[in-house]
Amino acid sequence: MAKLSTLLDQIDSGTVLLPEFQRGYVWNQDQVRGLMLSLYRGHPVGSLLLWETSADDMAVRGGLVGSGTHLLLLDGQQRVTSLYGVVRGRAPAFFEGNARAFTGLYFNVDTEKFRFYQANLMNGDPHWVAVTELFQNGPVSFLTRFSENPAEARLYLERLNRLSQITEKDFPQEKITGAERTVDEVVDIFNRVNSGGTKLSKGDLALAKLCSQWPEARSSMRGALARWEEAGFSFSLDWLLRNANAVASGRALFDALEKVSTEQFQQALSGSVDHVGTFLDAVSGRLGLDHDRVLMGRAAIPVASRLLELNGGRFTDAGHRDRVLFWYVHSALWGRYAGSTETYWQQDYDTVAESGVDGLIANLERARGGSLEVHSHDFEGSTKGSRFYPLLYMLTRVKGARDFGSGLELKAELLGKLSSLQVHHVFPKRALRDSYERGHVNALANFCFLTQQTNLEISDRHPEEYFPEVEERHPGVLASQWIPMDPDLWKVENYLDFLAARRELLADAADSFLSELASGSDSTAEAVEPLRPVVVVAGEPDDARSMQVREMVDELLRLGYAEPELDASISDPERGQVIAVAEAFWPDGLQHGWGKPVVLELDPDQADLPRLQELGYEVFTSVDSLLGFVNRRDQDAAGEPAEEARAQGEAPADNPVTADFGRAMLSVYERGKAEADYTASFFLGMLSDLGPLGTARKLLHAPAVSDGFANLWERGRLDLTVEALVLQPEFSPLFTEEELNRARTRLEQFGHRFLDA
Repeated sequence: MAKLSTLLDQIDSGTVLLPEFQRGYVWNQDQVRGLMLSLYRGHPVGSLLLWETSADDMAVRGGLVGSGTHLLLLDGQQRVTSLYGVVRGRAPAFFEGNARAFTGLYFNVDTEKFRFYQANLMNGDPHWVAVTELFQNGPVSFLTRFSENPAEARLYLERLNRLSQITEKDFPQEKITGAERTVDEVVDIFNRVNSGGTKLSKGDLALAKLCSQWPEARSSMRGALARWEEAGFSFSLDWLLRNANAVASGRALFDALEKVSTEQFQQALSGSVDHVGTFLDAVSGRLGLDHDRVLMGRAAIPVASRLLELNGGRFTDAGHRDRVLFWYVHSALWGRYAGSTETYWQQDYDTVAESGVDGLIANLERARGGSLEVHSHDFEGSTKGSRFYPLLYMLTRVKGARDFGSGLELKAELLGKLSSLQVHHVFPKRALRDSYERGHVNALANFCFLTQQTNLEISDRHPEEYFPEVEERHPGVLASQWIPMDPDLWKVENYLDFLAARRELLADAADSFLSELASGSDSTAEAVEPLRPVVVVAGEPDDARSMQVREMVDELLRLGYAEPELDASISDPERGQVIAVAEAFWPDGLQHGWGKPVVLELDPDQADLPRLQELGYEVFTSVDSLLGFVNRRDQDAAGEPAEEARAQGEAPADNPVTADFGRAMLSVYERGKAEADYTASFFLGMLSDLGPLGTARKLLHAPAVSDGFANLWERGRLDLTVEALVLQPEFSPLFTEEELNRARTRLEQFGHRFLDA
């Protein structure tokens, strides 16, 4: 047993440390609230497992202080880190993660609930006490708030004392001893006791062993990753380790690193960082793929690292570089490493050693039936998650695409201060929404890149209106963006024919440029000036669904969940083909290493849902269903019964306005079904579970607009939303000013015009 206060002091003194093989902190705010509530109520919160050792041969995080015996935390990192952060008001030295998960926790002395800071809820209410301030200043410092009522003051002081005494709670501890234990043994113990937490990957295990010989390995790798992050490219430790393994051993499996000495690995890591930098310079300067969102085929880069290692760290000449880039683009377009990745890596490592880039290209040609060509149907994808989205961006950068507004080529040196680009819908979504399905509206062939200023100026104008003006001002500018020149194709009613014609033009342009790369002509390649990076900025979402996803992700990040990949292309690991283009994808679970991979797929008819589920993905087909899952999980984690949601602020049932509101809510459902052909079955379930006011409040306080709101926006019937209903004069007194403002803001965001209420 050890008191929490003693444990926190040991962390401060460097006696309790974290082994390097552990991943970072992954808890969210509700898990922290649940832990604090359990401790406040005196519930058991589990024991800790520590390894008592001199730590001389174990890489640790946070810095080894002094010599002698240390305690390495094997099980309990999330709990201990949370408690340290709440009590001390800062993260421990070994911390890696999102400190927002434990920053700003408050306790209500009246309701005995824990919440993270919310200005609208807590400002002006003396019952909310900052928990960190309580631990630092003691309970008595808050008594002046309640001096006018001695009975309340005594009750609240007792509760604050109980909370502050958490630091005196004894934590059960189990220790394993023996300096002779190997890293393998300790990692095995960690994985067995941590069955419900973050499992170590093969890369983690390999890195744990390397860190035992070279403690600075992980920090050195993080430094390289941070530098790439600053340059706009995001990679993982596993990925960098994969590159280092390719350089050190030429093997795909991490087991090969067991035969690599510390000195060899240090050299290999340094070499792989250099090789990746060389390759990214080529990808950015020659192909224009200058930021993470358009970097295709990152799984091909370890092969490029191996090739550069065998070639003395450089391309032989510009022609050789171009042929490597030709292979790279095609390996990405056709998903060379989407399935059985380690098998294909090993095959290509061996090929590079035997026959260089020509062998790699030959491998791809065999896999593609002898031909590496781009066809018009390859551009049939939709959303930015398509494999061909980076190809569209690449063509824009390398083939002289020009801005519709200025007529200038989209190159940083020409655009100057106007070099921020945005994705532009050639045919605006609003013009297509009523006549075409979503996949067509967001078709890749309906995208082009323009400067931010030009995109704003064009706004929602139709092509048949603005194309003639653009071409008159800047002849040839439409053709530079692969726009078919037949004016009949510029009409909304001929939109599908426009897409087909533009796909043909894009495919021809792609094949033309890729053929240039394949030829590897020195004179041509040497004459090409390196492209300077441009900034691609996200436009404001112009549809409810995009805003739903954006707001949902922002809220989940605030709560401490992992950041997802957006518009992510998900491939079948065995078959290689794309089985979904998800609006959001958490490959390591909503929290890194916890739970199944999570997929948000809002076009289920365009994805192979059975295969996704067969592969072990947790699949959600609406934002509401995903948020409902998160809410249930959070309620469990925070130790709050689900019934509390039902009890939120219901007005007295005998209030006639409340009864009228209930009838109006049901009428919204019925009118939506009759007038807008929208059946909101989930809405009926909420009315049954939460009641009319509870339903309205839950929808208003949700981090994103509901599926019902999004669907009614698509149908042009925002007058049927709950947001519109609560703003009606007869019902607005039932809601707080904050709730009314939320309703107004959402309707304003989506262009609603009847806000007189």
